[in-house]
Amino acid sequence: MTQKRLTLLLVFTCFFHSWTFGQEKSVLDQLHEVAVVDQKVMMPMRDGVRLSTDIYRPKTDDPVPIVFSRTPYQFNSYSNGELVTRHMETALEYVKRGYAYVIQNERGRFFSEGDWDILGVPLTDGYDAFEWMSSQPWSNGKIGTIGCSSTAEWQMAVASLEHPAHTALVPQGFGAGVGRIGNYYEQGNWYRGGAGQMLFTSWLYGTQHDPMAPKLPKGIAQEDLLRLQKFYDMAPRYPRVDWAEALSHLPVKDIIQNVNGPKGIYEEMITRKPNDPKWYEGGLFHDDMDFEKPAFWFVSWYDVASSPNLAMFNHIRENAQTETGKNNQYLIIAPTLHCAFLRATENTIVGERSMGDARLPDPQITFKWFDYWLKGEQNNILEDMPKVSYFTMGTNEWQTSDTWPPKEAKMETYYLNSKGNANTRNGDGILASKKPGRDNPDSFQYDPMDPVPSYGGNVCCTGNAVQGGAFDQQEMELRDDILVYTSEPLQEGIEVSGFIEATLYLSSDVKDTDLTIKLIDVYPDGKAYNLDETIQRVRYREGYEEEVFMEEGKVYEVNMTPMSTSNYFQKGHRIRIEVSSSNFPRFDRNMNTGGNNYDETEGVVATNKIHHSSRYPSQIKLPVVRK
Repeated sequence: MTQKRLTLLLVFTCFFHSWTFGQEKSVLDQLHEVAVVDQKVMMPMRDGVRLSTDIYRPKTDDPVPIVFSRTPYQFNSYSNGELVTRHMETALEYVKRGYAYVIQNERGRFFSEGDWDILGVPLTDGYDAFEWMSSQPWSNGKIGTIGCSSTAEWQMAVASLEHPAHTALVPQGFGAGVGRIGNYYEQGNWYRGGAGQMLFTSWLYGTQHDPMAPKLPKGIAQEDLLRLQKFYDMAPRYPRVDWAEALSHLPVKDIIQNVNGPKGIYEEMITRKPNDPKWYEGGLFHDDMDFEKPAFWFVSWYDVASSPNLAMFNHIRENAQTETGKNNQYLIIAPTLHCAFLRATENTIVGERSMGDARLPDPQITFKWFDYWLKGEQNNILEDMPKVSYFTMGTNEWQTSDTWPPKEAKMETYYLNSKGNANTRNGDGILASKKPGRDNPDSFQYDPMDPVPSYGGNVCCTGNAVQGGAFDQQEMELRDDILVYTSEPLQEGIEVSGFIEATLYLSSDVKDTDLTIKLIDVYPDGKAYNLDETIQRVRYREGYEEEVFMEEGKVYEVNMTPMSTSNYFQKGHRIRIEVSSSNFPRFDRNMNTGGNNYDETEGVVATNKIHHSSRYPSQIKLPVVRK
């Protein structure tokens, strides 16, 4: 082909693509063809506050089921003069499948009236929304809820109110809605083991609305809102923040103020303790609440709350009062980051580790779920779908089970041992099935001004401060304030699937400190990939009702908040745990003073010792599946 012909062909191709692009219909145009589009409907709550709601329903005279999503995030149809179509694409898909799709902003968010308070908005808002939607002539009286993260967190507590129209749930990455479940007092991911999770500092900076921010007049008409939404998206414009630096500011309570962020609820929430009564006044689900709705749960191995999420799944299966509640809980556990279920590919890389093909076994499964519960279609989903579908890293395959953990999992104990020098990966720390005899404690200094940096992990929402996922920990393990305990190379591969329990025996020269632990898969070439991590603030070692401080020199038993994973340690690999007293800024720093931490600017250096002997058997228990 001559250069001239090639040039003409390229010009024609560009012209053709430009012309065809101009002929493509927008998502909104496609919706108008198949749906009744009703935006900025101001749905009334019982106290007179109205919530901004967009409704997309099929053009039919027959009543239809509703898929409902309530969110604190922006879904305004216009942003900076440009049409935003992401939620409309979801609406189009549901409408084509015969559903009305309804999306609503929480009170106090964007065009919704009232004052916003994370998980503190009236629990009745969800109930009132169900009441309004189910009474519409176009509704068949069945509502399903779906969403991830903050769009999921409200579903569980509202389900406990037992509105008859709320028929089924699909909560995804839902940990921010889990309050107290058994021994987990996370209070919506605010805590882990009594230590603060710093994700909410950065998240609230870009989410909470300053009380001085301008608001639209109460009672504004829908036609005015439709006009105004093209010019005002009601979204605050906060400057970008380098959270890797900003989260280091002390005191913690002033971090948002230090970056000139909005005033709001952060400064009050940061003062709450893990069992503060205020946690039980809002929209969190706690284990004293009833739950009888069919639910399809989505969890990720590298999300911020896999363990309490899995504990909640088990709690409902064990404690629901009806057979419908007990028998209709289903679970998928993917090897992905927060809310990344549908972003998995044929070669899913999470951090630095390949998970292989981690795509969901059936990407249409949520539609089938709603088809069964909301439409009454007899599609055999309850018979065909396993109760639990979980991804095992290492073999990179999906597996199924009737329970979590799998019934085949048996707890096997590995004891920590050393000659007193487990500091760094070059130390003498070992992990073995034999209980140690004589006590040779490992000592390290924890300086709050020089904490162990978070590197990868099970995180969310920290901006550029922490990148989630599996990363090679070898360089981190050269720090002297990390104790490293490693097994011998495995003579045969073993699968670890379930909750990982750990008990450490600690003595210290300070009143209070933290203990951190991390589970690692060590490859024959030395690469050390993190699987899960947890923390325990020692003042809460006896529970969260009261703080119990340490006395210098005494040895204390500390049971760590359980971790979770499903990982196949291949033959020749080694099992490793890291023990330290910080994992920052994944978790806030313990200043070691016995004070509040959140209002302190100066800490003290702690000398912490991990004991391991027949008297003080520091250990980790792994749920091993042998096949």
